[in-house]
Amino acid sequence: MERNTISKFMETNFLHFNSAALVDAAKGYEKQLEMGNKMMITLAGAMSTAELGISLAEIIRQGKVDIISCTGANLEEDIMNLVAHNSYERVPHYRDLTPKDEWALLERGLNRVTDTCIPEEEAFRKLQKHIYKIWKTAEENGERYFPHEFMYKMLLSGVLEDDYEIDPKNSWMLAAAEKNLPIIVPGWEDSTMGNIFASYCMKGELKPSTMKSGIEYMTFLADYYIKNTKDKGIGFFQIGGGIAGDFPICVVPMLYQDMEMETIPFWSYFCQISDSTTSFGSYSGAVPNEKITWGKLDIDTPKFIIESDATIVAPLIFAWLLNK
Repeated sequence: MERNTISKFMETNFLHFNSAALVDAAKGYEKQLEMGNKMMITLAGAMSTAELGISLAEIIRQGKVDIISCTGANLEEDIMNLVAHNSYERVPHYRDLTPKDEWALLERGLNRVTDTCIPEEEAFRKLQKHIYKIWKTAEENGERYFPHEFMYKMLLSGVLEDDYEIDPKNSWMLAAAEKNLPIIVPGWEDSTMGNIFASYCMKGELKPSTMKSGIEYMTFLADYYIKNTKDKGIGFFQIGGGIAGDFPICVVPMLYQDMEMETIPFWSYFCQISDSTTSFGSYSGAVPNEKITWGKLDIDTPKFIIESDATIVAPLIFAWLLNK
């Protein structure tokens, strides 16, 4: 294949160390798709606030990812950026901020994520009034949905369209909603919208049962995995660490050990972009081979780890897949 500008630059210059691992992982991802395997992408950290949607949305539209696992923060923050982008503030000197400086940001309703401040009123509250109505309507109708399904309903209803402040083609959540892409959101309760939902439950305005749970997410993923690995495999592309990756990768040992499905296949590919130190005992920092001992990866599973900044690496790998 004749490579275009970005991927050609990578092919020419990314020859050693982490840059070579990046290219190897991209080629491995590409090979999985050529073999007809599906791919899961997991999103940790604040990748949505880092505007990963600029490249991820096109990956979704082109069918180069089949299922996503993400934190509740990533689920909501892409939509917040969609409707409140103009009110975000960047703080490039964030390392120099004093506690008083941080408090001043709070008093202005600005919640800081590294160098980027999310505006509470324009982002959280703008979504809250719409999502509450959807939650309440579902409850009144005796319906229950997953967190991402409620977000899809809000996006597809069109109620946010007048508030778009970025080109909607750069919203990965909108691209996912339009394709009804399966999403797993473990630990959704610790997100801003999860906190808001919990507050309505405490006030007696909503019932916790209206929101489908993490256990239901695991069983949904298990059913998906069984169905989609009958003839082909599913690869695992992990951006960062944490629960977004830890939760879904466990579906394989769960099916093998607890459901006694001894023929269930391992994940067919594994790549992690990580900056976690391997010697500190964290799962996020574990080398891929450790996952063999937990029944997640096979001896021959293609395994890659890129020890670098996901905000740099992920868009480059996506550019490779899109042949940009």
